[in-house]
Amino acid sequence: MFPIRDHNPSRRTPFVVYALLVANVVLYFASVPYLNDPPFLMDWAVIPALSYPQTYLTSQFLHGGLLHLGGNMLFLWIFGDNLEDRMGHLQFLGFYLACGVAAGLGQTLADPSSIVPMIGASGAIAGVMGGYLLLFPRARVDVLLVFIILFKIVPIPAWIVLGVWFAIQVVSGAAMPADMGGVAYWAHAGGFIAGLALTVPVFLRLGGRVFWNRHHGLPPYPEAHYQWRRSPVPRAGHRR
Repeated sequence: MFPIRDHNPSRRTPFVVYALLVANVVLYFASVPYLNDPPFLMDWAVIPALSYPQTYLTSQFLHGGLLHLGGNMLFLWIFGDNLEDRMGHLQFLGFYLACGVAAGLGQTLADPSSIVPMIGASGAIAGVMGGYLLLFPRARVDVLLVFIILFKIVPIPAWIVLGVWFAIQVVSGAAMPADMGGVAYWAHAGGFIAGLALTVPVFLRLGGRVFWNRHHGLPPYPEAHYQWRRSPVPRAGHRR
C-alpha cells in the first residue's frame, strides 16, 4: 500500500518543499562516494552512542540509495505542499527540521548504545505526515495497492492511510531487536508524534474544529480529478 498523490494539491507555490527536494537530491549525489566511509558517517550521520548534536540536522539530508531518496521525496511532494500553505514558508521549514531532530532523538532514546549510523529525511517527513493528518484528516489520497501481480489505484481518506502507516511503525519498532540495523522505526514514530504536536498551535490558530467544519477536513482547494487519458488512435474493427 503506497501513497502516490493526494486529491487537493496546493495552488500556491511550495517554495520550501521545492528547495528541500533539490537539496536532498543534490546532497545525495554529492555524498554517494562517502557513504561507506566511517569518518564521514561519524561527522554527518546520527550515531546514538556518540550523539553529536549537529548530526541531528545533517543526517536529514543523506540517503542510503535511490529508492530511499525517491520514496522520501515522493512523500514530501504529496503531503508537504498543503502543510506549507497553511503554516507559511519559514514556519514550515522550521517545523520540518524540528521534526527531523525529534525523530533522531526518538531513535536515540529507543537504543542509546547503538553504533548503527542513521541517515535520511524519513523522520522529518513523518512529521509532515503527522501535521497533515491533524489538519486534513479526510483528504483523499490515492494509494497503489500491490497484490502479487495485480496493481490498483484506490482513493483512501488520509486518516486511514496515515493511521495505518503510524501503526506499522510502532508495531515494527516494538518487534525489531534494539541492536538490529535497518529501518529506524522509532525515528519515524517520533517524527510523526512531533509533527502532530507541533501542528496543534497552527490548528488552533486556524480555528480548530471550526476549520475542520468549514473545509470538511479537506485542504481548502478544489479537488483534482485524475483519470487515464484515452488514446487518440481509433480501435480497429474485426475483419472477416
